[in-house]
Amino acid sequence: MSTSEKLISIVVPTYNYGHMLERCLASVVEQVVEDIELLVINDGSTDDTEAILREQVGRYPFIRVVTQQNAGAAAARNHGIRLAQGRYVLLLDADDELTPGAIAELRRLVVAKPETVMVLGGQISVYSNGQERRHAPTPVPVASPKVLARRYLLQKQISISHCCSLFRRDLLLRRPYPEQLRVGEDIPVFAYLLVNGPVLTTEKLLARIHKHPGSQRHSRGSEEAYALEMVREVFATLPEECQALRRRYTAQRYLSLFRAALLAGDRPKARCYHWKAMSLSPLQAMRATYVRKVLRLYMGG
Repeated sequence: MSTSEKLISIVVPTYNYGHMLERCLASVVEQVVEDIELLVINDGSTDDTEAILREQVGRYPFIRVVTQQNAGAAAARNHGIRLAQGRYVLLLDADDELTPGAIAELRRLVVAKPETVMVLGGQISVYSNGQERRHAPTPVPVASPKVLARRYLLQKQISISHCCSLFRRDLLLRRPYPEQLRVGEDIPVFAYLLVNGPVLTTEKLLARIHKHPGSQRHSRGSEEAYALEMVREVFATLPEECQALRRRYTAQRYLSLFRAALLAGDRPKARCYHWKAMSLSPLQAMRATYVRKVLRLYMGG
């Protein structure tokens, strides 16, 4: 790699997170070396984000800032990925932060194994009450695409998160984030990456991920159509051997709707969604995690 080429691009999409942006960027700038770049996509923020970014660029001229009209997180990520120059991309949410040494660890891993398509690291979840929890990455076995897709989509045995994961940029260009999805838009992308090459894990805690209430949700009025669109996007770019999982995954999306309806006290919808899940895949619908909820629904508990 020549000195002008970038190995890793840190892409920070941001919308109205001016009050947290300086902390996020501070966690990156001290780790930037010659083959690392930092790119911020301002997704039409209306707060003080623009002023903060001007101040940050004045202090650290290597930060690249691009402003777009507000189009959502998926569009901001896609824009940043297109503009990035690195072989790999880390997508860092503006309210989160990298831990010291995170970039050096990622750099070490992909330099040693350049065939890697994804690196999964540990993370620290930081809650609004000040509590913190440490999470090691889930192991990713060497297995067929179908086995990996099943473990990720259906069995929830593989966890992938932004901020503590590194992705090969050419694969992100082939499977961009679906911009019509405003929740769960990362699932089709993560599934595609997972089945397309070697995945490394590191026990190092790479990011502090700040959890807050009030995360965005789509309207319940269109939730079924949204769930089915999610299924379509997930399987649109998965290989043929994974298509056999489509019915079970559709059932899984209906089970998510069932759970949400039950929590909202909408028993008629909960019954409808559970029946649809059962008709698609009794095996998925009767997983142990749902049996108690189903009993509660039909026994009135």
